Amino acid sequence: MSPLKRRALLAVDVGNTSVTIGVVLGKQVQGRQSLPGLHKGDAAAEAVIAELAKRYEFTGVAMCSVVPRATASWKRLLKRYCSGRIMVLNHESRLPVNITFSKPETIGPDRLANAVGAAELLGAPVVVIDIGTALTFDVVVPAKGYIGGIIAPGLPLMFDYMAEKTALLPHITPAKLRGSIGKSTEEAMRIGAQLGYRGMVREMLAEVKKDLGYRKINVCGTGGYAKLVLPELDSRIQLLPNLTLYGLSVAYAFSQKDKDE
Repeated sequence: MSPLKRRALLAVDVGNTSVTIGVVLGKQVQGRQSLPGLHKGDAAAEAVIAELAKRYEFTGVAMCSVVPRATASWKRLLKRYCSGRIMVLNHESRLPVNITFSKPETIGPDRLANAVGAAELLGAPVVVIDIGTALTFDVVVPAKGYIGGIIAPGLPLMFDYMAEKTALLPHITPAKLRGSIGKSTEEAMRIGAQLGYRGMVREMLAEVKKDLGYRKINVCGTGGYAKLVLPELDSRIQLLPNLTLYGLSVAYAFSQKDKDE
């Protein structure tokens, strides 16, 4: 006889360069996996979901997608493994955080998930720094809730741009730095990009804090490249690699209240 499956929420974050999947139990994200590329509900994606389904009974699905053309195929896949409700997060979702941003329909749903998760874990005022394909800052304050943020090119785009726009510079990827003086072209490029990027993030954060004017502001970081940039910037910044998935679970639970009442 197979052991009883644990009941859990499945969270799915469909991004521009990868899809992240995890199972949320309370405040813990388990079985987190990232699939490079879009994976519009294809065989590789289904294999991950099927493996998780061997251990968990999905009571529902919380999903966000910044790739509209992939959303429908993902919903079809998820319905095969979950008989419960599938929530696709957007600006019209019922959230525990107010949105006072002037054009809420333009906010990426992953940014909303980050804001909701950070407010739940750390409390407002809070600034979320997400370093992935793009660099985003998202700001949540008491009463007004989500008020806006910053969008800038992500760290990998800096490396791509240098390789594409120059004849002699190679294509490289971010990695941990070993000093501030490059002993090869590759090292020099990596140092220039990453130290410069760290400076850019530091300046942005300083300006955001100054504009907010609060004596104490919580700051957290997430995204695939956060651990390369933020620990060297300020040790007080909390790294929350599962923030988007956790935020999805918070939004799901909040919206579910209407269904249960």
